[in-house]
Amino acid sequence: MATPKKQLHLTAFMRPVSLHTGAWRYPGAVPNANFSLPHLKSFIQKLEAAKFDAFFMADHLAVLNMPIEALQRSHTVTSFEPFTLLSALSAVTEKIGLAATASTTYDEPYHVARRFASLDHLSSGRAAWNIVTTGNPESAKNFGLDEHVEHSERYKRAREFYEVVTGLWDSFADDAFASRSQESGIYFDPSKLHVLNHKGESLKVRGPLNIARPVQGWPVIVQAGQSEPGKQLAAETAEVVFCSPKDIQGAKELYEDIKGRAEKYGRNRDSLRILPAALVIVGDTVQDAKEKRLKLDSLVHYDSAIASLSIALGSDASGFDPDGPLPEDIPDTNASKTGRAGVIKLARDEGLTVKQLAQRYGGYAGLAFVGTPQSIADEMEEWLSHGAADGFTVTFPFVPQGIDDVTQRLVPELQRRGLFRTEYEGSTLREHLGLARPNNRFFT
Repeated sequence: MATPKKQLHLTAFMRPVSLHTGAWRYPGAVPNANFSLPHLKSFIQKLEAAKFDAFFMADHLAVLNMPIEALQRSHTVTSFEPFTLLSALSAVTEKIGLAATASTTYDEPYHVARRFASLDHLSSGRAAWNIVTTGNPESAKNFGLDEHVEHSERYKRAREFYEVVTGLWDSFADDAFASRSQESGIYFDPSKLHVLNHKGESLKVRGPLNIARPVQGWPVIVQAGQSEPGKQLAAETAEVVFCSPKDIQGAKELYEDIKGRAEKYGRNRDSLRILPAALVIVGDTVQDAKEKRLKLDSLVHYDSAIASLSIALGSDASGFDPDGPLPEDIPDTNASKTGRAGVIKLARDEGLTVKQLAQRYGGYAGLAFVGTPQSIADEMEEWLSHGAADGFTVTFPFVPQGIDDVTQRLVPELQRRGLFRTEYEGSTLREHLGLARPNNRFFT
């Protein structure tokens, strides 16, 4: 009997609708899509019809730290708060997962636990929490601080934060409300309620959470860091890892690194899914797709480009010589370590001038699959079969056409090859991803 072919998992990354700065200016694109509920409703329903695993909403706790000349050109300056949006979208969908970002640095565990538990109940088990420590230093100033919390401290707090949130989700046994009786007046079994009473290095939370245990036990845990502390946090806690390797070799190394670390903590390698982010541009021919990419990149203004480079570096790049190489003496940063290292490596590896590098980062500098449905399916299959990915976090070049190209052209090709589902087999996000429902740590 033939062994069933391993299948891809696909999530849709919306930040707020595309990672590419020029997305809102592309001919035929909806310029206000990130702040239009009717459009977002249409997008998620198309993704659900194509059987995507999840719709992932990124978040910012501050406007991007760039000069106003660049900010005025950025479509990221306004977008919905994720929980409000995903709660609304849960009412117009039935199966697709709903993933949201929540910060462990500028939020509190009780709030996060309660919001995600609520979303999981409202959606009948489709919620996921993307754990972030917040890379944008400007966020600190919106939460009573003058300086961003140090990188190592953010990750130390994140690990404890995770323990508190998951502990709060386990406040009630799954059957705590099974004995509810109108006749006796007993609403729940008090022997099946646990008070967390956590007192740690960074957090003090009594509990219990005032909401029943989530449908999935815990919403799916997602983590996106690629720094050393980020990979460690992913290995210990994550069930889905969003990442941004630049090529298949780097992806294979990251895949093996994180899954190998997870095994050292007694976890099964298959208990987490690694889904690299990929910009997907579909054309009638490979050349057609490349021309779409060139057109998209041409819509990025240099003000935005150099500001994006500054954000990626964590240092002001506006004074660099546009026609010269990236300076050697770039100061260290308290923002994303992974992002800064990636910028420097790209500049060195490809010999780019500051202007060329800025244009790349002003658009999208990450992994991209640019080609026909057949050529893109070939690449995705290669990544899957060579242990570089369990699927992809798809980001769209523009909307709505970019979504239509993926859902109506690429997905059918993947399905034809047996690489992607033709129907949902379950109803919860854990079932879509093939992840076990976690046991309650306090009740058997």
